[in-house]
This record gives sequence, structure tokens and C-alpha cells, in this order.
Amino acid sequence: VQLQASGGGLVQAGGSLRLSCATSGRTFRSDTMAWFRQGPGREREFVAAVFRSTGRPYYADSVKGRFTIAKDNAENTVFLQMNSLTPEDTAVYYCAASGRLILSSIASQSAYEYWGPGTLVTVSS
Repeated sequence: VQLQASGGGLVQAGGSLRLSCATSGRTFRSDTMAWFRQGPGREREFVAAVFRSTGRPYYADSVKGRFTIAKDNAENTVFLQMNSLTPEDTAVYYCAASGRLILSSIASQSAYEYWGPGTLVTVSS
């Protein structure tokens, strides 16, 4: 099982980036896919997820209205469109997958069995 995130980089505040996470070795369609992030000196936190059963997206309050998660089952890829970025969004972004989590644990890191290596997003002020 492999998850490979890409698309990180340096962007000015107010700008946009789109992250991608390509997966292999999984039944992607049956998985909940999520993005987490870990900023400098901070704990890893939930950003967004698409629940496997319904395809419905869920977001952390801090990114609602700015970030959009989308899952492309044909391409086995999950995307995170990030708009109106602020320096507080600076972090390493990780994609994660789970084939078994229940909805109540969608924001919990421990609920995800598979993780990618992360991609760095830096937002300058």
C-alpha cells in the first residue's frame, strides 16, 4: 500500500495550492481518504476527509470555506484545493486512508491505517 502526496510548495498569503495524493495497493473506492497537517511546534491535526460510504466531505473549522477535498475514484487520487491561504496554514500535509473507520472517528489520526510521507506547504506573509 502506497500513498504519495505532492503539490506542496511556497505561496504568498492569499494564494492557492492544490495537493494530490495518489494511492496504490488499495481498493480506493472503499476507503475514507483524509488530509492531516502538522505545523511548526504543533500537534498533527485533522484538515479534511471524504467518508467512504457516502462520499460526503468533512472539514476542520479552521479550513471550512477555504479548502475543498475531492476524491477521484477513476484516478485513485484525492485532492485538496486550498484557497485564501494564511501563514497559519504552513505545515507538512499528510494524506491518510482507512477502509474500516466509522464516521464518529473520521477526524481521529488513530483511525487511519495508512499514511503517506507528507508534503510541505509554506505560506509567506
